[in-house]
Amino acid sequence: MSESAPLHVLYFAWLRERTGMAEERVRPPPGVASVAALIDWLAARGPGHAAAFAHRATVRCAVNQEFADPATAVHPGDEVAFFPPVTGG
Repeated sequence: MSESAPLHVLYFAWLRERTGMAEERVRPPPGVASVAALIDWLAARGPGHAAAFAHRATVRCAVNQEFADPATAVHPGDEVAFFPPVTGG
């Protein structure tokens, strides 16, 4: 993936607070091909990212504005958003 278009990663709510950013463009190494692998790679980037993904069961994800699970594939140029569970009332 490193030679292609970057991923556009968005962080919402407390994930934004912990990472210290609302968004970033990243070029993960070639082995990062799923949401789970992307989370592993992002969590290893520093303490803020590690804190954001410390409790992965509480993190929701969307790839190209479609809800995604850890097995969902990610491709160069995708938009990947991470957010807390949504509640309604």
